[in-house]
Amino acid sequence: MIVSANIKGFKRFADEHFDLAPLTVLTGLNGSGKTSLLQAVLLVAEASTAKSASLRLNGPFGLELGTAEDVLNWQSTSPIEISFCEHGTEASKWQFAVPYEEAFYLDISEHPACSLKPFSGAPRAFTYLSAERLGPRGFTATSPVPEAELVVGARGEYCAHVLSVLGDRPIDNVDRAHPLNQDASPRLLKYEVEQWLSEIARPIEVTGERAVGATVAELKFRTPGSTWVRSTNMGFGITYALPIVLAGLIAETGGLMLVENPEAHLHPAGQSRMGVFLAWLAGRGVQIVVETHSDHVVNGIRRAIAEHCYLPSDSALLHWFGGETEAAGQAVSDTLSVSDTGSVSDWPKGFFDQYQIDVSSLGRIRRRKR
Repeated sequence: MIVSANIKGFKRFADEHFDLAPLTVLTGLNGSGKTSLLQAVLLVAEASTAKSASLRLNGPFGLELGTAEDVLNWQSTSPIEISFCEHGTEASKWQFAVPYEEAFYLDISEHPACSLKPFSGAPRAFTYLSAERLGPRGFTATSPVPEAELVVGARGEYCAHVLSVLGDRPIDNVDRAHPLNQDASPRLLKYEVEQWLSEIARPIEVTGERAVGATVAELKFRTPGSTWVRSTNMGFGITYALPIVLAGLIAETGGLMLVENPEAHLHPAGQSRMGVFLAWLAGRGVQIVVETHSDHVVNGIRRAIAEHCYLPSDSALLHWFGGETEAAGQAVSDTLSVSDTGSVSDWPKGFFDQYQIDVSSLGRIRRRKR
């Protein structure tokens, strides 16, 4: 497991250190550095499997970072440096040089001899789910890779294909069976997906279909006992949640999964259950880094720790990005922990306090109008 990251000279980070846990939550103000941290991880993931000494800034994982000048920290005069540490190992360091400011790539000037497991190129060892996941679609493309390498894609674009191939097979990792399933019988991937989606959204069944020889696949859904309908008739919430659940259930043990905005298009109760799912998954050996603006997701994680005991309290960290340092433009964050009763170690200003602020304001208004 990766226990820390250090980022120098990249975007908002002049020289920043981040502790990482089995479950790491990134939250805070808009434009405060959360996404930049994820992008640094994505650059290393791409560099680890690059077939040349250059690293594209636009294209991989849907990144659109622009030019080399756009990703350089404005105060830095050194190359970009990104390093990660695992338990008991020296830091694995990548260094990226700028060929010229308008270049759409960086030169990989230094890389470790051996990549960490998430960046080894092993199938499903690294998963990234973008905030811009696909909404309802009639048909989606199939993935041109062997079955053993099938993944859902950064936007969830291959969910239908993955389900059409793997849905009716038992899950590879028996500890990924839903926690309410006490029997030892083999559990099909499709049923595990349905059980979590039914908790997060509403009772639902899902299937992926692909005609023989076709290069497209289709998702269909139904409520139990009803007829199948296309995803275009299901709304956004379920189609946005599906890639997270499916990717998590097939992810490699010991791998790394990045998730942006898991709360998108979900009812507050569903957001909380999504938090429970992510904490449960982290407790099954998949390292999770999640970016969220949802107090419901965070509270679901807290309940997963305190109420369900899916994850030890020392296996979760929250990084609150609250603004900037006195050196304008430099990101600053506070690291918070969660106790075994679900309490957060600190509650900095702006950390999910808007509900209390709004309710207090409404209370004052009511008192004035009496």
